[in-house]
Order: sequence, then C-alpha cells, then structure tokens
Amino acid sequence: MNTLSVKIHEDVHYIGVNDRETHLFENMWPLDNGISYNSYLLTGEKNVLLDTVKITKVDSFLVKIQNILKDKPLDYLVIHHMEPDHSGSIKSVIDMYPDVKLVGNKKTQDFLEAFYGVTGNFIEIKEGDTLDLGDKKLTFYMTPMVHWPESMVSYESKHKILFSQDAFGGFGALDGPIFDDEINWDFYESETRRYYSNIVGKHSKQVQVAIKKLSGLDISMICPVHGPVWRSKPEKIVSLYDKWSKFDTDEGVVIVYGTMYGNTSIMAEAIARVLAEEGIKDVKMYDVSKTHNSHIINEIWKYKGLILGSCTYNNGLFPIMSNLVNVIKMNNIQNHILGVFGSYSWSGGAVKTLKEFGETCQYDFIENVVEVKCSPAIDDLEKCAEIAKEMAKRLKESR
Repeated sequence: MNTLSVKIHEDVHYIGVNDRETHLFENMWPLDNGISYNSYLLTGEKNVLLDTVKITKVDSFLVKIQNILKDKPLDYLVIHHMEPDHSGSIKSVIDMYPDVKLVGNKKTQDFLEAFYGVTGNFIEIKEGDTLDLGDKKLTFYMTPMVHWPESMVSYESKHKILFSQDAFGGFGALDGPIFDDEINWDFYESETRRYYSNIVGKHSKQVQVAIKKLSGLDISMICPVHGPVWRSKPEKIVSLYDKWSKFDTDEGVVIVYGTMYGNTSIMAEAIARVLAEEGIKDVKMYDVSKTHNSHIINEIWKYKGLILGSCTYNNGLFPIMSNLVNVIKMNNIQNHILGVFGSYSWSGGAVKTLKEFGETCQYDFIENVVEVKCSPAIDDLEKCAEIAKEMAKRLKESR
C-alpha cells in the first residue's frame, strides 16, 4: 500500500492514488493501463483537501492525509466534482475529521445528499467567490457540464495553480512519474485523447466556454484529478483540449468494418490499399468486433476521414457496428469526411442505415456508396477504390 505523498510545493501535496485493478471506467471504457485518482492537500494557516478518491482506495488515501497533518485539523474539503471516483471517500474523511467544512456549489450540495446522505457543515460558493485561507486564497469558477452540471475549478493565487477537476485529465495510471516533465508523453498523449473523446468530448462546447473563462488567469501549474500534474508546460494540455474541443483533426482515415464471414473486410482492405496509393499516410483499420469502441472513438477524434462498412444482419446494421454509430452520435463527433460501404446476402439494410446516418450527421458525405451481394467481385472492388480516391481528394482539398 503506497502511503507516500509528493510535495508539489512546501505547502502543496499530491496525495493521489493509482488504480490498476478496475477493468472499465464508468463500467464502460477499458482501463488497459489503469488510471490515477488525484487529490491534493494544501497546508498552512488553514489545511485544505481538494477532492477525494474512489472508495476502493480510501485506506492508503487516509494514511497519506494523516502522515502530512499528524495532529493538525483538516479545515476544508473542496469538492470540485461529485462523480464517485472523486467523491467516494467523502464520508470517510468526515468520519476522521468531523469538524471539516465542505466547500462546493449549490448543485454539489444536492449531489452530496443524494449520493451519501451528507448534509450540514457546507459552505456554498458561487462564480468568482474566494475562500481566504490566510496565507493562501482559492478563487472558484463554475465549469458546468465539463463534464457534470456541478463541475467547477479553483485557482490558488500564491503558487498560480489551477485545480481543474476532470478537465485537462487523462487515462493511464502514473507509474512512478507524476509530473508532465517526468512522463513518456508518446504514451500518455493517446491515453489523454482517449479520455477526452470517451468522457468529456460530448461536452466540447462547454469545454470551449471554460477555456475562454480561464484564459485570463496566470497559470503556472494545472492539477487535474486524472493523469499527470502539468508543472512544466501547462499550456500544452490547454492547447490540446482546445484543439480537441474545436474538432480540429489531422489528415488521415479511420476505416471501421463489421463482418461475419470476411466479405466486408475484403472491401475494407481494398479501400485501405487505394488510400495508401493516393498518398494518405495515416490509415487506421479496425474490425468493430475485435476493437473496443473506446479506442475506435479515440482514433476517429484524431483523424478527419471516416469510412464505415457493415454486413447486413437481420435486415439492419451488424449490431456491434450499430452500437458504434450510436456512440458517435452520443458523443456528437463533428468535422469529418464520411464514406460508407457494405454487403448483404438475401436482403439488404446495413448500407441503407449507414447512408441515412451519413445524410443526417452533417459530415462531408461521399455519395459513392458501395453495396455488394455476398462476395465482392472485381468491379465491386473498383467501386470501393472510387470511395478511397474521393476520400483522398477531399482530404487534400481540406489541407
């Protein structure tokens, strides 16, 4: 049990924990590389805990607090976000420090009672309010729907730290390194984008509002509740969140197909090959039955081109492909060029559904749609090549 804290400053402590046991975040998104639940403790004239951790990690978390405070009181617990992976240990903290004052907004208070039956000893704060800690001050900014309605951030002016809750966070346990200048960013960049695209991305409009609201602050460090602490280049993660929330994409194509007996995959392979011949360097191809939507959505968020192919199943979309399309709709993914293709045996339906999606999703839709009965013939593969050529043409025109 790791009970070591890390000093960010003499009076600012990282007391987060790693979770390498949970398989699915929100019981839905794979945690192949684990996740961190970050919490912070300010010490001084007043001692302030900023967020807690998932209840499964409460024991080591409480020991970290005790090791720092010893016999000193905990004066405040700031609750930036009420999702249980951050609020799960609140009652345990109250049990240990019954006089602690809880700090949050009106919606925080509603969630506290609804989740944990906690009432009383609550300080309600509003937009721009400041909590005076004597030697430090915390100023609060509401960031609703980034990514829950009660979400907010705080700014500590002495050290110029933004405590950003889920904003600017990412997947991946912190395997020793905690700060951005210690980590292997080649690994964490994909995990950070996957976190954004899976969890926060649906609320990209609200992310843009939050970035603009916080743009006037002099920020030297960003402390999120997942992923690394940004002490070296906080502007880097802000820039990435700005890019992703604007749906700015790179040149490349994601091909996702659903197949039962391999015929639709033959069409996908043909399209991929012609894309390469047309000079498209980044082509990512996925069998929707083998790769989790989490990873597919991550790549879709990165690349501008998207080509979906499906066999027909019971007169409709292959069910796993149908689920992916629903996730794309749910996350409100924008700014793509879309092509579709598919196959059927005795009755169609898949391509019709994909085409309807393409015509209503406000993407740049490629009208060359290919539907094959049973196995693709040479002329069918030539038609698939036309989808690839048109995709490459539109990608180059959008440079």
